[in-house]
Amino acid sequence: MTAILVIGGGIAGLSAAARLSEDADVTVIEAEDALGYHASGRSAALIEQNYGAPSVQALNRASVAYLRTHDGGYLTQRGLMIVAADKDRDAFDADVNAMGVDRITVADACARVPVLDRKYVTMAAWHADAHDIDTDRLLQGFARTVRANGGRIVTGHRITFADYSDGRWLVRSPDGEWTGDMLVNAAGAWADQIAGLAGLRGLGIVPHRRSMARIAAPEGHDVGRWPMFFGVNESWYAKPDAGALLVSPADEDPVEPHDAWADDMALAEGLALYEEVVTTPVTRMLSNWAGLRSFAPDRTLVLGPDPDLPAFVWCSGQGGYGMQTAPAASQLLADLVFDRAPGIDPQNVAALRPERLR
Repeated sequence: MTAILVIGGGIAGLSAAARLSEDADVTVIEAEDALGYHASGRSAALIEQNYGAPSVQALNRASVAYLRTHDGGYLTQRGLMIVAADKDRDAFDADVNAMGVDRITVADACARVPVLDRKYVTMAAWHADAHDIDTDRLLQGFARTVRANGGRIVTGHRITFADYSDGRWLVRSPDGEWTGDMLVNAAGAWADQIAGLAGLRGLGIVPHRRSMARIAAPEGHDVGRWPMFFGVNESWYAKPDAGALLVSPADEDPVEPHDAWADDMALAEGLALYEEVVTTPVTRMLSNWAGLRSFAPDRTLVLGPDPDLPAFVWCSGQGGYGMQTAPAASQLLADLVFDRAPGIDPQNVAALRPERLR
């Protein structure tokens, strides 16, 4: 049986390992002491099928059935809404056309989010088919599948050496050593670094910081049924979270791979944009954090064997789409590894393979 090493224990690595473990002996190696520590554990966790490039949308559509039905389903209806002022009419029209959402009246928007300021908000659009994803259950579900299929998951081992010779990989951390026939690079923000360790050229995958504030719900309001709502060009967004609100400036500052923290100036700007559209000021920030969204140059995922060394497999560049695409992206990866016909169309497969970036 083929032995496959998967570097990375976030949603990319665990979902890939779960699919591959059906036909291979799989070991997942995670640098941190916990699974899903970085981007996967800091996700806003929403699926909206019209989000992303065409190839990402194809993965979204192919993932929905799994997310809705597997293991009782991982989705809860949320909905999303765009709000805008007169000055943003052109950008609002562009967002409506790009996302396929429906224009609604300001009165309808205020019925969904009662704190909207009618003096500022003059346009709104709505899409019901957007759902929260139970990210912890999804991660743990893929981990259970790996173990049930005889695979192994080890944490607390940051890979510092990788070599391929005589048809076999040897990888090492300061405290461990593993061998395998194939190596899957699901290292998120560290994907190009892992490629360099393996003697391969990187693909220009760059992590970008996304900051998040958790604020108290506006006094007297139960936000549990509110949709996710945001400004034009996704300049900021707000989303209910366990009785509070998450507010993000939707920042995407390129950074070096690291354990990210929120940027205070970006948070202040995001909260100011949020306050422009509501009647209730932000009185208290409960907490804040940041995650790293890692993008390839064309801002879509990189899935499949490296053209220079097919025993090195890319599962990288998830950006902000990792959770919502995981079921289909991992299935496509397994199909490409085992030379099976993919379930999505050839044009989108080509847009996802690493060859496009060489």
